[in-house]
Amino acid sequence: MKLPLFPTTVVGSWPRSREVLLGLREKRAGRMTEDEFQKIADQAALECLKAQEESGIDIVSDGEQRRDNFISFVADKLENVRMLTVAELLDYVEDKASFEEILGTLDVPAFSLSNPAAIGKISRRKPLALDEYQFLRKHTDRAIKVALPGPYLLTRSMWVEGLSAATYPTKESLAEDVVRVLREELEDLIKDGVDFVQFDEPVLTELVFTQKNANRTFMCGALTAKADAEEELTFATGLINQVMEGMRGNGTRIGVHVCRGNWSTQENVLLRGPYSPLMPYLAEMNVDQLILEYATPRAGELEVVKSLQGKELGLGVVNPRTEDVESVQQMVQKAQEAARFLSPEHIFLNPDCGFGTFAQRPMNSIERAKEKLKMMVQAAEILRKQ
Repeated sequence: MKLPLFPTTVVGSWPRSREVLLGLREKRAGRMTEDEFQKIADQAALECLKAQEESGIDIVSDGEQRRDNFISFVADKLENVRMLTVAELLDYVEDKASFEEILGTLDVPAFSLSNPAAIGKISRRKPLALDEYQFLRKHTDRAIKVALPGPYLLTRSMWVEGLSAATYPTKESLAEDVVRVLREELEDLIKDGVDFVQFDEPVLTELVFTQKNANRTFMCGALTAKADAEEELTFATGLINQVMEGMRGNGTRIGVHVCRGNWSTQENVLLRGPYSPLMPYLAEMNVDQLILEYATPRAGELEVVKSLQGKELGLGVVNPRTEDVESVQQMVQKAQEAARFLSPEHIFLNPDCGFGTFAQRPMNSIERAKEKLKMMVQAAEILRKQ
């Protein structure tokens, strides 16, 4: 699908309506059937689509309206994956006091978030996102982006020693099946004509920016001893490239999204640090685009993106967590700065992250999200004229 210069898009999630939140709870409690929930989610996805189209977004998504969050939804799609709350994960943590301390520092209530854990050999019971794409495709002629958890994120999340080791002695052994599952999904999406697939790998920043107990994370059951950051980044890069092998050049744009966490509106509790330690690994990833957050000053200087020559940059120009709506001029200036280091034809505009990463904890209101997207579209229009 032909796109204009400085295409605008979203990162994925969108705040859920009260009906969707109630539906998720009722379905989980067994008081609502899957079909009943899907009817509610269908309407919510269409409302999300309408908001993006009215804002002028070029590459739209369904707002992940059917998902509890950006990773735990796979438990409903994969065989032998059990959902655990972070509180339940405490049963498998040796140093419970430190883990609870980290959760407090991250401003995350242990009972409110969930984590998928492999309890046997994993396989696709049903598609992860193909059905979501097919539904949206019936209702828009715009390019569509589908977000999926990346292979490293899934591996780190789902390998919980006390539950997984009988089938997968190491996280590396689990990774083999994670790669297989993601390749199957990506093949199906490409065959169906999806425009853009985005793999989320937010844990990569944790490897280099978390100093204390860096083997722990609010969104993963990563309970093994901390590995060397360089070793883990090499492992993560290899997993991405295994998923990508033979997948590019088929008309589908493939990207990797790397942020510093999107679980709190309090900037001071989120990870901070430049992308420079990650750039050698991001540059080696066999993908079309890197989607990076730059609306927040926590991401450091833009100059480091010059090492991404040959790749596109999904430039974060909107902070999904703040009440203030970025000015058009701010976003224009950010894109102009990026164009000093990369070709303008390789620069896309998007928020830093989603507006509703976790269903129960949206980062912003729907109205504020729409305002931010409209300003982003205006910035793109100015850049095109310039």
